[in-house]
Amino acid sequence: MTSDPTAQTPVENMSFEQAMRELETVVDQLERGDVALDKSIDLYDRGAKLKKRCEDELKRAEEKVAAITLDAAGTPTGTQSLDAG
Repeated sequence: MTSDPTAQTPVENMSFEQAMRELETVVDQLERGDVALDKSIDLYDRGAKLKKRCEDELKRAEEKVAAITLDAAGTPTGTQSLDAG
């Protein structure tokens, strides 16, 4: 994987796993401290977007899990709308 943030997959098209792997790579590069200042700024910006993507995907998954309905025996019977109140 190239370390050039502009040459990579758009963050909004990434799965949680892809975003997490790239975020780990970005953090490793920033922690090493051997990249130029401009590159560090680009990496930090990419990392912030990746972090938000991961948080959004986790929230979506948590909401989906919370919406699973169970029958009297505790067996999942489907999902309910998150808007159901």
